[in-house]
Amino acid sequence: MENVDLNPINTNVKELEFEGHLIDSMIFPKVLDTILDHDGEFEIVEFRVGKKKTDYSYARIIVIGKDPEHLNEILHELHKLGAKIPEAEEVELKPAPADKVLPEDFYVTTNHPTFVNYKGEWLRVENIGMDRLIAIRNGKAECIAIDEIKKGDLVVVGEKGVRIVPPERPRRYTHFQFMGGSVSSERPTDELVEVIAKEMVELKRNGGKIAVVAGPAIDHTGARDSLAAMIRDGYVDLLLSGNALAVHDLELSIYGTSLGMDVETGKPVPGGNRHHLRTISKIIAAGGIEKAIEAGIVKDGIMYECIKKGIPFVLAGSIRDDGPLPEVITDVMEAKRAMKDALKDIDMVIMLSTMLHSIAVGNLLPSTVKTICVDINPATVTKLIDRGTAQAIGVVTDVGLFVPHLYRKLKEVESA
Repeated sequence: MENVDLNPINTNVKELEFEGHLIDSMIFPKVLDTILDHDGEFEIVEFRVGKKKTDYSYARIIVIGKDPEHLNEILHELHKLGAKIPEAEEVELKPAPADKVLPEDFYVTTNHPTFVNYKGEWLRVENIGMDRLIAIRNGKAECIAIDEIKKGDLVVVGEKGVRIVPPERPRRYTHFQFMGGSVSSERPTDELVEVIAKEMVELKRNGGKIAVVAGPAIDHTGARDSLAAMIRDGYVDLLLSGNALAVHDLELSIYGTSLGMDVETGKPVPGGNRHHLRTISKIIAAGGIEKAIEAGIVKDGIMYECIKKGIPFVLAGSIRDDGPLPEVITDVMEAKRAMKDALKDIDMVIMLSTMLHSIAVGNLLPSTVKTICVDINPATVTKLIDRGTAQAIGVVTDVGLFVPHLYRKLKEVESA
């Protein structure tokens, strides 16, 4: 039998239809067994059972292979069981009537990899993220926010010609497999930290990139030096945070306190309540963080290592901020755009004790990015997942213990 190419899309995913007496003839169980026997994955999109003995049943499934060649091997066997390719409908487009104004029935994206059928070609939607729109610009399918819509943009409406590729569910054991599925404070923390460290080391050895989203608890709980060491040693490629983390990190370098407290004893120092304001004043007077480092005002810490290593950072402001520091982006929409641009090509995100920044970053991530959320409050991880970041793995523990533990494990794994 000649080789049957059922994979015109250049990816490892294909949608198939089956119709007939799928249950009583055992066709559908054979289909699923065939996929699993060939080490593939599947997602059942639709299944309709015939109501009478003479009625046909109908199934629509997504088949997932390791790569296009592996997928074609599976499709070749499924062809023998009656697999059909659904007729590809052209994506429907309507022009935006004005800037930031959408046509009726506009399509809203998920954070899963998405393709659209445009002029007979399946285009991968670039920069996919949840709760956004798809526009065709210069022959490309782009995922954009409503504030990026310009009058006349061709916006995807309805669901015709749109295909979503759900995340793969690995059948074999993986480092992350035993961690997923729930948020619990009863998991063995030491084992979790080792798993994350191994994943980070492997990812970096393969040229991957890791982003850290961190809150000021990093400074207050004594985890600051360990995070700075991770940046110095090349385990962090991007830092996303706010004014507070940077201010108290710089305060620790200048005054040895965080929010006016001695981190080692946990006790306030005399006049310490002024330290964060004095820090902000000193950094502004110096002309910014980098200038303060050049002047020797700041000699260590998270921001110091970012500047010295050339690691990009985005500090997004809020209404609670004092100052803020010159590097803080006070326009929230501009901050969102900066975070979105910075997150391109990131493979893993580690979120450390910052609910609002974690949820904000989670909304910008595709579901293919490995996401770890560490917080002493399980509700932080639950809220993150409830708001669409279903790929997030929750580690319920104190970041003051977690980050130093993680750094030690990284060095152990690295030298093993």
